Amino acid sequence: MNDNDVLHRFLFDHSDVRGEVVTLTDSYQEVLTNNEHPPAVQRLLGEFLAAASLLSSTLKFDGLISIQARGDGPVAMIMAECSRHRDLRGIARLNPDASIDLAPEENLQTLLGEGVIAITIEPEKGQRYQGLVPMEEDSLSGCLEHYFYQSEQLKTRLWFAANERAVAGFLLQALPRQLHADEEENQDRWETLSALSDTLSPEEMLGLDHETLLHRLFHEQPLRVFEPAPLRFFCSCSRERSAGALLSLGRDDVELLLVERGSVDIDCQFCNRHYHFDAAEVRALIGGETLH
Repeated sequence: MNDNDVLHRFLFDHSDVRGEVVTLTDSYQEVLTNNEHPPAVQRLLGEFLAAASLLSSTLKFDGLISIQARGDGPVAMIMAECSRHRDLRGIARLNPDASIDLAPEENLQTLLGEGVIAITIEPEKGQRYQGLVPMEEDSLSGCLEHYFYQSEQLKTRLWFAANERAVAGFLLQALPRQLHADEEENQDRWETLSALSDTLSPEEMLGLDHETLLHRLFHEQPLRVFEPAPLRFFCSCSRERSAGALLSLGRDDVELLLVERGSVDIDCQFCNRHYHFDAAEVRALIGGETLH
C-alpha cells in the first residue's frame, strides 16, 4: 500500500456524483500511541479520524471540523478533528467502570451506549455551527449517512475499515442536479455506483493503493481523480494556550493550586505533552502577589 496519510477526491464525468477515499497510517499510529485502549475502541477512533478527514473537504475557509460522540457505554467520549490544512488529532476516553475485556468486533452502539454524535464546524473567523446526529444506527457510517440525508438532503454512503496498522475511509455522495436533469437517470447512476462500492472489502480498502482501488471498482465509469491531499497528525496545543487555559480558571482557583502544589502542571489530552508552570511563572501570568 503506497498511499500513506493521503486523501483523493474524485468525480464521475457523466454523473452528479462525487467521491473521496482516504488512508491513514502514520497519523493513525500517532493517535493510537496517545490512546492506549482495547482494539475495538482504537478501531472506532480510527473510523472517527477517517470520517473527519473525509468531511474536511467541505471546509471552504480556515478552520476545522470535528466529530464527537458521548454516551453511557464503555466509551464515555470519542472525537476526531481535522483542519482545512489536513491536520488531524483525536482522542477516546473510557468510563471509569468500563470493562477492558471488549471484543474486537464491538459496534458503535455497544461501545457508546445511549448518546449523540455532534458534528461541529469551527471557522477561525465567523460563527460556529453544530449539527447533532442521533446514534440510532450501530455503525458510524450509518449515523453519518442519516445525518447527510436529513440535514443536507444529500444521498451519501460511507465505508470504513480499520486494523491495528491503518484505517481507510470511502465516501460516495450524490450532488444537487447539475449535469443531468433526468431524475430517473440520476437515480439509476447512483444505484449502480453504490452497488459497485458495496463490493469493497476491508482487505481491499486497507491493502490497495487508491489508484488500484478506484480502477477495480469503476474501470467502466468515466472517472476524474484530483491531486492527492496529504494529511498529518498535528496537535495545536502550546505553552501559550496552556497559559491561557490557566488564566481562564480565575485568580482565586490558581492561587489555591499554588498553595496546594507550589506549581501548576497541565497535560494535553490529545498528545500527552506536559506543561509545567512554577510559582514565579504563575505569578507573572496572573500579576501581583499570590499566596504561597
